[in-house]
Amino acid sequence: MDKLKDKFAELALPKAAQIKEYIKANGEFVLGQYNLDSVFSGEKGMIGLITETSLLDPEEGIRFRGYSIPELRDKLPKLKNGNEPLPEGVFYLMLTGELPTDEDVHDVTNNWARRAIVPKHVFNLIDSFPISAHPMTQFSAAIMALQTESEFAEAYRNGMNKKDYWEYTYEDTMNLIARLPRVAAYIYRRTYKNSDHIEPNAKLDWAGNLAHMLGYKDDGFKELMRLYMTIHSDHEGGNVSAHSTHLVGSALSDPYLSLSAGMNGLAGPLHGLANQEVIRWVLDLQKELGGGKPSKDQIKAYILKTISEGKVIPGYGHAVLRKTDPRFTAQMEFAKKHMPNDELVNIVWDIYEIAPEVLGTISKIKNPWPNVDAHSGSLLVHYGMMEYDFYTVLFGVSRALGVLASLIWDRALGLPLERPKSVTFDWIKKTIDAKKVSA
Repeated sequence: MDKLKDKFAELALPKAAQIKEYIKANGEFVLGQYNLDSVFSGEKGMIGLITETSLLDPEEGIRFRGYSIPELRDKLPKLKNGNEPLPEGVFYLMLTGELPTDEDVHDVTNNWARRAIVPKHVFNLIDSFPISAHPMTQFSAAIMALQTESEFAEAYRNGMNKKDYWEYTYEDTMNLIARLPRVAAYIYRRTYKNSDHIEPNAKLDWAGNLAHMLGYKDDGFKELMRLYMTIHSDHEGGNVSAHSTHLVGSALSDPYLSLSAGMNGLAGPLHGLANQEVIRWVLDLQKELGGGKPSKDQIKAYILKTISEGKVIPGYGHAVLRKTDPRFTAQMEFAKKHMPNDELVNIVWDIYEIAPEVLGTISKIKNPWPNVDAHSGSLLVHYGMMEYDFYTVLFGVSRALGVLASLIWDRALGLPLERPKSVTFDWIKKTIDAKKVSA
């Protein structure tokens, strides 16, 4: 018996009927009117998606089912003697809207452990790549290789009823999330550790087992993985990885196909790949300024130099947020506890003091504050993970929690194929010119 699955059915199926009736009564209500700037600015701020799992407020930051990141760190279950929330708990929260008990989280951990066996052909596919292949390329392809295990695809081929879509999406999601740490760790050990692989330890929690298979024995690194996996798990539905997963899933592509699409989006430098760009920029700053810890005046000059060269300051700015990302703050608090004297971490803190003030003087920059990527790399470097290209894979393992929880909701609510209207630029010009004439 799967208690989480039963709980989800109890919550989601009545809500699907409620939403259907609400749309019937209110479908003509105008949520907003969008101008030409909105159409040509990447649809920023245009309400067009339903995402149950989280909501991003420009001023308050991300809230998971109404809970802020500080509240998650306080309220979600932790390991005995642990200080960071278990990611199993945030998945439970996103799926049900309710804070889990210790027993609920223990059930999810055991559920994923039972499902975690990865078929051999997936490892064979990874091994077929050249070692030089980017880890995200290997990761996305491995998820596609896992698609041979899709229960949704098999059930659809055999003619399942629409009302059962969510159930098979749930099964695929649980299997896929369970296997991602093993796949990620295999890619890491193959690419950077001469294929010296480490078998999983079923006694560990999901994130702790990931740390173990990566080869990191430090309890601090395990705690970092629990925090990292929790705070990176979701960021409402409009970001590229979440939207791509939702869009592909709307065609009734199974969770494997959908998540692989999302990971291809996450691999872009304007999205998840930014975390490796940040640490490279910080290390270049340190190297160019002679090594060691530069002064704040030197940091300011380097920031201005970067801007004068037509480049961005990686890790600063966000499409929605208009304040310091609470995920940055959570990582800073972790660092103050575990590594307060780390030189690289202290450089990151000095940049945080200086960059917003400098960037705030540039009129076109609406948000000069740091996002989650501005800090994560320095924490990983502290524990010895210098392989920057792998950082986005860790992001991807975490982001799977949110986007796949959302995908289950998509199928439970019966959300349709996504097909927004597009027009040509000539159509826009003719339409606007005609309205000007009639005015």
